[in-house]
Amino acid sequence: MLKKFLHSLLSLLYRVEVTGLENYDQAGKRVLIVANHTSFLDPLLLGVFLPDDVTFAINTHISEQWWIKPFLGLSKVFPMNPTHPLSLKDLIHHLQTDTKTVIFPEGRITVTGTLMKIYDGTGMVADKSGAAVLPVRIDGGQYTHFSRLHKIVRLRLFPKITIKILPATRLVVPAELRGKTRRQYSGRILANLMTEMMLSTSNYRQSIFASLLDARKIHGGSHIVAEGLERRPLSYNNLITRTLAIGNALKQITETGEAVGIFLPNSTKTLCVILGLQVHGRVPAMLNYSTGSAGMFSACQTAKVKIVLTSRYFIELGHLTNEADHLAQQVKLVYLEDLAAHISTVDKFTAWLQARIPIGCTNLGLYSADSPAVILFTSGSEGVPKGVVLSHANVLANLKQLEACISFNSQDVVLNFLPMFHSFGFTVGTMLPILNGMRVFFYPTPLHYAIIPEMAYELHATIMFGTNTFLAAYAKKAHAYDFFNMRYVVAGAEKLQETTRQLWAEKFGIRVLEGYGATETTPITSVNTPMYYKAGTVGRFMPAMEYKLEPIEGIDDAGRLHVKGPNIMLGYLLADNAGVLVPPKSLYGDGWYDTGDIVHVDEEGFISIRGRSKRFAKVAGEMVSLTAVETLASNAWSSAHHAAISLPDAKKGEQVILVTTQKQATVQQLADASSGVAAILLPKKIIVVDAIPVMATGKTNYIAVTELAKSKKS
Repeated sequence: MLKKFLHSLLSLLYRVEVTGLENYDQAGKRVLIVANHTSFLDPLLLGVFLPDDVTFAINTHISEQWWIKPFLGLSKVFPMNPTHPLSLKDLIHHLQTDTKTVIFPEGRITVTGTLMKIYDGTGMVADKSGAAVLPVRIDGGQYTHFSRLHKIVRLRLFPKITIKILPATRLVVPAELRGKTRRQYSGRILANLMTEMMLSTSNYRQSIFASLLDARKIHGGSHIVAEGLERRPLSYNNLITRTLAIGNALKQITETGEAVGIFLPNSTKTLCVILGLQVHGRVPAMLNYSTGSAGMFSACQTAKVKIVLTSRYFIELGHLTNEADHLAQQVKLVYLEDLAAHISTVDKFTAWLQARIPIGCTNLGLYSADSPAVILFTSGSEGVPKGVVLSHANVLANLKQLEACISFNSQDVVLNFLPMFHSFGFTVGTMLPILNGMRVFFYPTPLHYAIIPEMAYELHATIMFGTNTFLAAYAKKAHAYDFFNMRYVVAGAEKLQETTRQLWAEKFGIRVLEGYGATETTPITSVNTPMYYKAGTVGRFMPAMEYKLEPIEGIDDAGRLHVKGPNIMLGYLLADNAGVLVPPKSLYGDGWYDTGDIVHVDEEGFISIRGRSKRFAKVAGEMVSLTAVETLASNAWSSAHHAAISLPDAKKGEQVILVTTQKQATVQQLADASSGVAAILLPKKIIVVDAIPVMATGKTNYIAVTELAKSKKS
């Protein structure tokens, strides 16, 4: 009677929705039910809404609390100390009597809003008992006053709670593993299972605008989410209203599915333009203005862009008049100032109504999650830039993958100086914060090395994303206290140098989290996290990503990386076949993306980059990593900038050339500083230059470096 009453009461108050009961029925008799822990309500919810009288393995400390004792009679309780070996053995024996037992592998209620540490003991219990593991995701409890997220998220009286039951699985542990190694292995499998559960039960099969509306529902319409140099903070209500106003105006001059060029800087206005295009099914094509008018026009041709949105103020401030004039001869430039002048008071009021009346947004952004959301262009650091088409599901899946690994919350402040025309700046720097209730500050350029640390200090920034080049420059200019409030500094797009890592650790006490990816993977493929970190690697693969290593002749402990997952692009747009989407495909089949990177993956899943397949030289039949040559140079001359390239050699096939800013550098000096290194790994020649050519994102421009080396060599 009490259980039926509680079922009705909880259903009424929290609109509890349970899915996947068929997975519960199919799991069998001996089942270990593992659930994430969102609030004090979780045991009650599972006890009431799971069909059988399941057993709860509860921490002895919790089971002795006064508030839990009245509910212990609703189900069987197995008090245990997760750190005590005898408790775990007793639980194993209990499961072997063919029972269904619930355990919270985190051992505590989350204080971050996402998964906490997963204890190895739960994995060992699943392994030793032979029980099927049934993952259960509880969502919504974290927003109740029964959670431990006070002052971290917006708590509400009766938020909707969902319980999602996934298919059961069994932990497969190699038979040869024993003792502590076996326990750690089974714990790692369970942690991966829980992480993938968090992703698979997230809603990324929708449009970015629909996700924006969800974020407003969670964090509140008045929650401040974006700000720029004009220092006019935007709340969710403001952002959505402006998005609809400009989107409705752009709808009149564009067509559904049309690619529209974006020639604008990092700002809240640019964000509204991008979202405004997406609302009505248009596709923003992000133009890299650092490539000049020729590069932008090439991109427009590849993506069949007829209209480019820009701003007179931006062009004047950025000294881009010549580029704009040349581009205007090929495509139609539409200035935001002119567009704004045609948005009447009635139009603004209409957008205001649409944004605030739920039915006003009902028919917006309802196109397929697999529709194109944005067109970005590859850096072209090693070849001709290609258009990369990312879907709404690609972007949202990549964000959900990251959220399953790292905790973010509405108290975080993101300082984003990475350009939106770069995948790192678009997906992680822009979409991540606005869709997760974080406050993002848009700074228009990463090149102001002295100003950006000051901005971080002024804003009390907690999160920053950057490249090695930029992070090294900021560290040298910054005061030791400028990053006092920083929780995460994430490096990507190029290799994080050991000198940069050490400088941030010693000067600021910050552990830089290095990640890895590509525009084609939206961009995150892997990242080090506070929970899973290994220096010198680029972290572990994102959840739900498959990988294969293609064997490479001459390389024994690494292979060419191919990946597949929900974050892999829709396809390429190529210059020689403009406007035609070419879906990803590799030798492993459709949907696979060949990264072209040579990597090593260790037994714990951490990835070490050996170099690009194109970044290897074959010298006298031996494979020489150009990345490794750059590392030798960085170790020898840490304050200089280096780039290694290969040029044809009549005798040995190829020769390695090191281009460096280290004055009076010689091969002999490098050899002396690289004790024990084989002679074949040293460059044939060193060319000293004043500056290494780089791209707008800070990446080394290897095409320009190669041309520079050829000119110096001749």
